[in-house]
Amino acid sequence: MLLASNKDILLVPAMNVRMWLHKATQANLKILQDFGYLFIGPEKGEMACGEFGEGKMSSPRQIYAYLKNYFDKKDILKSKNYKALVTTGPTREYLDPIRYISNESSGKQGCEIAIALDRLGVKTTLITGPSNFVLPKSIRVKKIISADEMLDNVKKTLPVDLAVCAAAVSDLKPKKRSKDKIKKNDLNFKSINFIKNNDILEYISKNNKYRPRLVAGFSAETENITKNSIKKMKDKNCDLIFANDVSKKGVGFNSDYNEVSVIDSKGNIQIIPRNKKSLIANKIAQILVDKLIDDRNIN
Repeated sequence: MLLASNKDILLVPAMNVRMWLHKATQANLKILQDFGYLFIGPEKGEMACGEFGEGKMSSPRQIYAYLKNYFDKKDILKSKNYKALVTTGPTREYLDPIRYISNESSGKQGCEIAIALDRLGVKTTLITGPSNFVLPKSIRVKKIISADEMLDNVKKTLPVDLAVCAAAVSDLKPKKRSKDKIKKNDLNFKSINFIKNNDILEYISKNNKYRPRLVAGFSAETENITKNSIKKMKDKNCDLIFANDVSKKGVGFNSDYNEVSVIDSKGNIQIIPRNKKSLIANKIAQILVDKLIDDRNIN
């Protein structure tokens, strides 16, 4: 078994199948995955102890092929100097100085995606709604409150090679924000006129002048997850959509865990099973980078 990060490559000896499947080993494995380490193996096969099962070290040929692909990819990323834009978090649309419309998004998944892209060598700008996450200094962070502020910062950040819209932008905003607190007796839908916010994902995807080479969005759904997400992808003209069922307990909004379906424009679906958002982000970043450096996408 071999594990590699952006800084270190460590070779770990093969182990007995019971040792590999032991709860302590698997718990440590999850911790390392959460830190962004990548694994080769172990494989299934006959081991030195005479037993057969998972725990056999990958062959030298497999290790070499993996490492060659890993470093070739990093060289491509370095030479291409790719830039990425990630939006995350909620937006707040204020009715008055005290009250606002928002949602349950924490911004954690988008932050983790920005960290994962940065780790892979992609120069990343993160535009985030209200959140309190500590990010590496190598990531350029722009903090915003409203959807209009987010859109304005998106415009200033373009052009980029890759855009990931993970933000949960409020669909509505008051047509006019009151300078003073609205009295309780005056707080009703007749006194407040709502209008739609601009769709930031659609703006990026349909931008004829500065459209990124790859645009990915998120689709937080509670029913008909695949159908609704495919429709959103087509309507917004994006290349990938990451769909998640926010009605499930323990995943999605205000959780450290997520479960994502990756859907491309051809209708292919890849399931990333429930895991920590940091690990989900690592897998998403790998998918995005692989598509970005695919020979068909390189000029």
